[in-house]
Amino acid sequence: MSITDTLADRTPRRDAAPQAGMADTWWRGAVIYQIYPRSFLDTTGDGIGDLRGCIEKLGYIASLGVDAIWLSPFFTSPMDDFGYDVADYRDVDPMFGSLADFDELVEKAHGHGLKVIIDQVYSHTSDEHAWFRESRQSRDNDKADWYVWADPKPDGSPPNNWQSVFGGVAWEWDARRRQYYLHNFLKSQPDLNLHNPVVQDALLDVARYWLDRGVDGFRLDALNFGMHDRQLRDNPPARVFHRPPTRPFDFQDHIFSKSQPEITGFLERIRTLTDEYNGVFTVAEIGGDDSLAEMKMFTEGETRLNSAYSFEYLYAKSLSAELVRTKTRDWREGDGWPSWAFSNHDAPRAVSRWAGTVPVEDYARFAMLLLMSLRGNAFLYQGEELGLVQADVPFEKLQDPEAITNWPETLGRDGARTPVPWDSARPHAGFSSAEPWLPVDPAHVPCAVNEQDTNQDSMLNFTRRLIALRKMAPALLHGSIRFLETPGAIVAFIRTSHCGDEMLCAFNPSEKTVEWQACDGWTIEMAVNIGDGTHPPQQLPPAGGFIARRG
Repeated sequence: MSITDTLADRTPRRDAAPQAGMADTWWRGAVIYQIYPRSFLDTTGDGIGDLRGCIEKLGYIASLGVDAIWLSPFFTSPMDDFGYDVADYRDVDPMFGSLADFDELVEKAHGHGLKVIIDQVYSHTSDEHAWFRESRQSRDNDKADWYVWADPKPDGSPPNNWQSVFGGVAWEWDARRRQYYLHNFLKSQPDLNLHNPVVQDALLDVARYWLDRGVDGFRLDALNFGMHDRQLRDNPPARVFHRPPTRPFDFQDHIFSKSQPEITGFLERIRTLTDEYNGVFTVAEIGGDDSLAEMKMFTEGETRLNSAYSFEYLYAKSLSAELVRTKTRDWREGDGWPSWAFSNHDAPRAVSRWAGTVPVEDYARFAMLLLMSLRGNAFLYQGEELGLVQADVPFEKLQDPEAITNWPETLGRDGARTPVPWDSARPHAGFSSAEPWLPVDPAHVPCAVNEQDTNQDSMLNFTRRLIALRKMAPALLHGSIRFLETPGAIVAFIRTSHCGDEMLCAFNPSEKTVEWQACDGWTIEMAVNIGDGTHPPQQLPPAGGFIARRG
């Protein structure tokens, strides 16, 4: 029996909310710092980051002024997908530490005024999870219907044409049951059957387990993959390609393999549970091309999730004024509360995708200024505050199965997952005393924390000042947003708080200087790439932007 199954380990460690439905909304407008533990800080000398490394750097994270941390998976896993293939939802993988380490992290994070959000992977598990090991034994065991199983076609081929995100068909044959099981990702990540209410019960019990350990919220991974079409109908061919297809998955319109409307019932069950606790935040990851509609569906009203984010910015090869206008303007008041991320562990770093001919140091500040001005929550990925570019990882050192499969057609995810540079004078930039699991890019070493911390003009200290400005401005935290008429290359909007305070935000993401001047009456609070003036200029250069206050 695992230690996680003992009665003592199930003892609640957190009080439920005194009044259900009265949870505070600390998360509205929050800045949330994503930690990818494998690459954050190694304290054991094995080349892999760990929970004690996260604990050691909590003071640094708090110094940024962020409101919360989001920890990518640290659960027991064979690491085929680096923790997103969970083998035990209730334990810490030994490479990251122990449950005692996790409890200490939560306690000390709270001591620094930081909330703790953890990943929950409800779409699938590892094929090493005890649930799947039992499910695959026969068609009539207690967990036979916990995963998505289907008979072959008469010719022995898979039940339909669904494709895996990571390449190849989304079905794997299992000789024991003489059936196929569904895997939207790796074949070692079988999909859970969320249509089964008993499976939902088990997952909700997992959520309660971590809430009782003191976590403040969940980022729900790949949640729109969590419910499939019961009839297993074929996906139709894609009608529109939003980007050049690089995988068989890209050639289909995924209307049956994911995003079924029945998932809203499960979302409401999650919300009912989290409302029993005070101030719990839930945010869904929404992948796919129709993500805006799903973001709204997942957050509609007061009975579903608090927020959602998608990949419009994360996968955008370039940033344009029209992209900002469309994705932000379409999220209207009353549609729920959005979250935005420009970089994370699943996408190449934004500065490398978007900078073009603009110096990356200038573009990093520009992107950060824009992110902190948008209506919604801001997710900040580790190293983004340092202005890190996408790391160059040679093919022979790639670890990510998606990067290896699609090399060299995509930048892959490994280049965004390389270790954080802490100290330019130490081996491996202070991340580890051993060879790291992914190499430190030499281009990252001059950006190390020790190089930037005491330099008031650094990207790091710019980020600290910007987050401080956001926290002191109710209009930026949770105000409304109104777009102004501007030349096509310029995007400008006014954020207005409930008490009437106004902030003007204007940006030029293009590679040409554009003539435009705001009306009088604004004083610049922060600006990038436009000089040191106190009033809005008459033109905005490439990657020029500012935030100004009325008066």
